[in-house]
Amino acid sequence: MPPNSDYRVAAIRASTVLTGSYVAGTLLRDDISKYNQLVVLVDITLGSLTSAEVRVEFSLDNVRWFQKPFQLVISSTQASVSSGEYTFTVDGLYPMDFPIAYNFIRISAKGTGTVTNSLMQVDAILARV
Repeated sequence: MPPNSDYRVAAIRASTVLTGSYVAGTLLRDDISKYNQLVVLVDITLGSLTSAEVRVEFSLDNVRWFQKPFQLVISSTQASVSSGEYTFTVDGLYPMDFPIAYNFIRISAKGTGTVTNSLMQVDAILARV
């Protein structure tokens, strides 16, 4: 699909070695409210890592950040939410799709274990469908 006003690709994180703490890539913020779909493209080489993790967060005001939960169970007495962190244990190319209605998007990554020979690149596609 050729780039136009309904489609944009953004480099979030160049292919670099991971660290043991979350590091945020480029913040998506300029004119993203006109898009309603986000595809995060993760290219991971684990090297000596046990796993790699990616966190995708959304905000309306660039102050309060929300993670999309994987599971939300609400009963009359309690709520249970699974963390919105994606864990990778195998090298590969992984797309992750999200509907969006936010003004800011922050994507962070970290490694667990020994970071030797690990690499991760993250790109994002914003689209209006």
